[in-house]
Amino acid sequence: MNLPAYEQRELVLPAIGAWPESWHIFDDQQVRALRAAEAAGRPLLVQGDPGTGKSQLAQAAAVATERALLSVVVDARSEAHELMWRFDAVARLADAHLAALPGGKAPRSLRPVRYVEPGPLWWAFDWPGAARQLKANRCGGGKPQVPQGWHPDKGSVLLIDEIDKAESDLPNGLLEALGNGRFTVTPTGTVVERADKVPPPLVIVTTNDERELPAAFLRRCVVLTLALPKKPDELISFLVERGRIHFPALHAANAGVLSDAAAKLVEDRSAAERAGVYVPGLAEYLDLLRVLQRIGGDAGVQLAELNHFFYQKQPEA
Repeated sequence: MNLPAYEQRELVLPAIGAWPESWHIFDDQQVRALRAAEAAGRPLLVQGDPGTGKSQLAQAAAVATERALLSVVVDARSEAHELMWRFDAVARLADAHLAALPGGKAPRSLRPVRYVEPGPLWWAFDWPGAARQLKANRCGGGKPQVPQGWHPDKGSVLLIDEIDKAESDLPNGLLEALGNGRFTVTPTGTVVERADKVPPPLVIVTTNDERELPAAFLRRCVVLTLALPKKPDELISFLVERGRIHFPALHAANAGVLSDAAAKLVEDRSAAERAGVYVPGLAEYLDLLRVLQRIGGDAGVQLAELNHFFYQKQPEA
């Protein structure tokens, strides 16, 4: 089994769909976890603080291996079958009402297959079959965006984002489909299975630990925890390294502002932890550098701006 080496550790991530252009730095821990998940054929569960790059890891893995990125963001109303297929019962009911009117006629066949839309897991298992189903479905939807020159036998990365927002039925409901490489589309009875020569998708699941995940699901995952360094000097070095990659022009013009901004973020994290409010992290650091780059000016101007973007202690009553 040939596993990706992820040899290119600093990777440009092109804009795709709602994802803006960005950078990703693979560390040894991430590479080992990705390779372990692929070797075991199990989902990679990525946990950690917000803003540590959990979702971006899936995008980076897809770019590094030239695979398609399929993604779904989970919420409290999500159900497991929606990751496989969606049935538009409202559209079918509306069409049936039209057909029941005097002289009325449904705008399409009322057969259930006409109202089924393939979900991301369907595309990951059987891209040609999902494309045929999408053509048969007249309710809407579209093909996922894929890299230029991509074809189904290159495989895909499936990101299931923020799974902890869902009820426990969702992760449990995915176990059979992921384990067997197949599932049944209930409204039509169709069995979808991984097509010949299509590699298993690399499934990356993220959680913010808002809700405990079922033990049965956890047992079937490779787990990766992304955390910012605890020691202030190590955290500053970590942030500056990523700031240098994301904002090379800012670094070249004023390298000191990256470390000044990192030091302010470390100070702010301590104040926020003591106050019991949201603790800023890597995402906020990169947002700050983006602001400073657009503001421009000399080092003094940029340093003065730093104080406006961090937690301010409220005066005591």
